[in-house]
Amino acid sequence: MRLGAALSKTYEDPEVWAADLQRGGYTAAVWPLGDEADEETVLAFARAAEKAGIVIAEVGAWSNPIGPDERVRKEAIEFCRRRLALADRIGAVCCVNIAGSRGGKWDGPHPENLTQETFDLIVETVRAIIDAVKPTRTCYTLEPMPWVYPHTVESYLALIAAIDRPRFAVHLDPVNLIWSPERFYTNGALIEDCFARLGPYIKSCHAKDIVLREDLTVHLEEVRPGLGGLDYRAYLWSLAGMDPDLPLIIEHLPTEEDYAAAAGYIRGLAGELGVPLR
Repeated sequence: MRLGAALSKTYEDPEVWAADLQRGGYTAAVWPLGDEADEETVLAFARAAEKAGIVIAEVGAWSNPIGPDERVRKEAIEFCRRRLALADRIGAVCCVNIAGSRGGKWDGPHPENLTQETFDLIVETVRAIIDAVKPTRTCYTLEPMPWVYPHTVESYLALIAAIDRPRFAVHLDPVNLIWSPERFYTNGALIEDCFARLGPYIKSCHAKDIVLREDLTVHLEEVRPGLGGLDYRAYLWSLAGMDPDLPLIIEHLPTEEDYAAAAGYIRGLAGELGVPLR
């Protein structure tokens, strides 16, 4: 697998961005530019990545294309189309979003999120995004979330079947699939099940960790890789059976030092297990 990072800095110089990634020992990255970047800048960053041997793992399309406000929903769909087209143009592995939410907060819980009506709306929306762009080099993916589809392996498989588009694929973030104490304590088996049943569709993965706090009621909290209870042995063993270019992206950390610590933990465990890591 290729280890990468969603660095917390913003970049204007593509060479500086590529140098920061190389200094961290990363061979995969999250696309660092927003939707406002002009074509010349886009090409400069794409060339810098290629020159440095860095794979663009994902182009983020973070938005709410199933939201309750129809104007916002249409704008989000158009944004997702632009980002998917960009991902295809630069040869990114995938374009990633979450499904969204039926509530006002784009990534928040809502009573309607886990209903058949919302499932059908997600299917309709993803088809509308993919069919408008017709990508040939990349895939549109949904990252799982605890409170909207896909939130289980079963719901991901159901979406794949219902969307029925070869350019729809899986972005795996196992931490987001842990939403109960039972899942927390058995997450190794959950990870193995993800790869057993979703493996052919997985295009990119996130590296995070999670702890179950003692506060009532149930309180699950994201932490840096190595500081929680995610079964990284099961995760790395499962990744070892995949495409050697599959990206594993460390994310949501505040400093370069935190990213270095997370990468050090993952590299150390991979070395102990004899799992190849690029």
